[in-house]
Parts: sequence; structure tokens; C-alpha cells
Amino acid sequence: MIEDKKATSEFVVLIGVITQQQDEAQSEEYLEELDFLTRTAGGIALKRFTQKLEFPNPKTFIGTGKLEEVKQYIDTNAIGTAIFDDELSPAQLRNIEKILDCKILDRTNLILDIFAQRAQTSSAKTQVELAQHQYLLPRLTRMWSHLDKQKGGIGMRGHGETEIETDRRIIRDKITLLRKKLKAIDKQMAVQRKNRGKMVRVALVGYTNVGKSTLMNTISKSAVFAENKLFATLDTTVRKVVIKNIPFLLTDTVGFIRKLPTQLIESFKSTLDEVREADLLLHVVDISHKNFEDHIASVNTILADIKCSDKPTIMVFNKIDAFTHQTIEKDDLVTERTKIHYTLDEWKKTWMAKQQTSLFISALQKDNLEAFRKVVFEEVKKIHISRFPYNDYLYYEYDQDGKEL
Repeated sequence: MIEDKKATSEFVVLIGVITQQQDEAQSEEYLEELDFLTRTAGGIALKRFTQKLEFPNPKTFIGTGKLEEVKQYIDTNAIGTAIFDDELSPAQLRNIEKILDCKILDRTNLILDIFAQRAQTSSAKTQVELAQHQYLLPRLTRMWSHLDKQKGGIGMRGHGETEIETDRRIIRDKITLLRKKLKAIDKQMAVQRKNRGKMVRVALVGYTNVGKSTLMNTISKSAVFAENKLFATLDTTVRKVVIKNIPFLLTDTVGFIRKLPTQLIESFKSTLDEVREADLLLHVVDISHKNFEDHIASVNTILADIKCSDKPTIMVFNKIDAFTHQTIEKDDLVTERTKIHYTLDEWKKTWMAKQQTSLFISALQKDNLEAFRKVVFEEVKKIHISRFPYNDYLYYEYDQDGKEL
């Protein structure tokens, strides 16, 4: 079975840089994430290349000497794809292609490809397609052969359009059509949100693959698709949830990631509107990941970009069942104690737990979910009472499916 999978997988090499802004540890972590993205897309990374530079080479991203080393490995091992851990400029893309003579992808292109694989609904497919065309437009080369050079006719000045100019016009026209289609989708989704009434809205946000969909399934007793892969969820899912006697709407949203392509943020406006219009955010964090603090910072940056950083937020530290820490022996006087040695109890006492409401749970194993429900209920109740001070909701009883008893 493993051999069959390898036979259908695409072999690739990964390439990153170590700079003043990105040290060796960060570069290694980014490449690890790039490896995960590659596996999610259906590829297998055979080797990683890194180079220390003051800043990426504006012509070839890495030095020409290192690029020749990459080429030698690619030629020797018959590898067809090289993936770079940053977005390449059109000039870098052209120059690298000439030297390596293979398919060149960057992180943005790879993420867009995964989104294209994962998109299920018409809305998600349209959003991804728009992002892909926006990415493609400045990078068009003579890779299409469907059009020959068009000649100017009688009354036409100049020599007519070249193939590349025609391709650009086709892409621009397609972008215009997709934007019109997305406007219609945005209006439709806005109507759907309006039809939900004034019920309290709670949105799950967080880095990709932190367990948001698993938590959604556990709390709402629904069957949202969940998988141990990046961007398992693209389409926004909304479920009615009842805790004690108060109903609210729980939304599962697309996961964020570092270096998230700007094209996706623009294209997924209707999806991100679910976050913008939420009354309460549940920021889910995978506490078992060694760099979860960086994930928190990345998500907070994106929330600030979409002007949602001031919303009431509960930090939900998930996957406590998978949390591990390194211990230091009593007689070890050399090892410096750092955050990798923190126990779960110690993390609960840090700034993260004290700065705002924080919970430590395992959605998969259902650990501490009663505490989770209690805290969420109290926060939703505050919003609910402020919105419906004389509403009879507080005196009704509901079953787990949201039906009035």
C-alpha cells in the first residue's frame, strides 16, 4: 500500500533561507510546515535545502552556487518539482526555471493548490479560482500554446496582440467575471446571515490543523469533516448549539497559516465576514505544537488585518492529551530550563492564561468539556442578556438538538 502511494506521489525538494529576520530554528520550522503542506497536496519531499543569506537573492532567491547544487540533486534523482518557502517574484520564477529546468512552486502557489483540492461548494471554488488567477496574472509566461500571434488587420495599428498579451487579457476578463460572481455570493451569504436573526454568534478561529472541526463536532453533535491535514475545512459551517437554556450559532471557519497569501484573504471575504460579524471568538490553539505561541501571534495578526482583534475572545488550548514536555534531571546542572520544559500546570499560570479567559481541553478525548461549556455559556449569556434584556429565551428549556421542550 505504501509503495502504491509513493508511485502516485510527486517527488519534490524544499528550499528555504536563513536570514536576519528568520533564524535557523525558524527556517527549519517553516520548512517542516512546508513539508506538511507538500504531503497535504500529495507530494513527498525527498530533501531540504537551506542557505544563509543577508536577504533572499532578488534574481534567484538563493545563490547561484546553491542553485547549481539543487539542480545536480534534481537531475541525479529525476525530481520534477522544487518548492520554495516564500513567494517568488515573477522575475525570480523565470530565472529559477531556466536554471533548474523543472516545475517551480512557491509557498503561495502550494497553498492555493491545496485550497483548490479542498474546495467543495460553489462559493469556495469561486474564491479559490479568483485567488489563483490573481496570483497567475503577473507571472504569465509563454507556457500556453493555444494561441498563435494575432496579426493586425485593415485599420489596425501596430502588429496586434502577442500571445502573452492575449493571455493577460483573458485572465483579467476572468478575474472580472469571478469578482462579479463573488459579489452575488457575498450578497446571498449576507442575506443568510441576516435571516439568522439576532441570535448570538460564536466563531471558531485559529491556526490550521488545531482541532477546530473536531471541537465543532463534539459541541454541536454534527459531522463536520475533520482530518489531520492542513486546511481540511474551507467551507464555513454554521450549527445551532444549545448550552443549558441558551441557543447560539457556532461557526467553523478556515484555518489561518503564517505567510497566508494576500490573494486568499481578499478572495475569502465572505468566509471572513463570518468572523467579522461574530459576537464572540473561540481562538483554538494546539498546545501540543512546540511553536504554538508563534501560531497565536500569526492568528492575532490576521485578526488585526480584518479588524477583529478587539472582539471578546476565549483562548481554547486544545490537544492537552497530546501535550508533552521535556524534563530535567535533578543532578543536571548544565541544561538551561526553557519553555520546552514547562508542564501543563505551569503554562496555565503564564501570561496566556491570565491575560484573557483561557481553557485547556482535549476535543478528541472530551477532556474538560464541561468546564468549556460552562465558560462559553457564561460569555454567551452576557451577550444574550444585553441584546434581549426582556427575552423569554432564558426561561425556555431546549434539548441538545436545539428544539424547545
